[in-house]
Amino acid sequence: MTAYGCRMRRDEFDEDHAHDDDSAPVWFPGGHLPDDARRLGLTHHVGEGALLDFAGKLDGAKPLHRITAWVLLVVFGLPVVFALMRLWYVFI
Repeated sequence: MTAYGCRMRRDEFDEDHAHDDDSAPVWFPGGHLPDDARRLGLTHHVGEGALLDFAGKLDGAKPLHRITAWVLLVVFGLPVVFALMRLWYVFI
């Protein structure tokens, strides 16, 4: 209650209640790692953890993020396709 008797609504941008818990803010690196990756010891400091953290930050509603996800899929999928093609030609 304020001095005038009406209640003020608190929101997420209030200075005194913006960050009550001890967790790191959303924009800190490593915040988007899955729990399984953390249990395995991956952090944003190692290559695999940094890639998981980067991919976890992508938002499907944003067109540039969607394009980035497709590029990552092609980059990591092409070596698999080439290896399968090489096996196909060996056995035929």
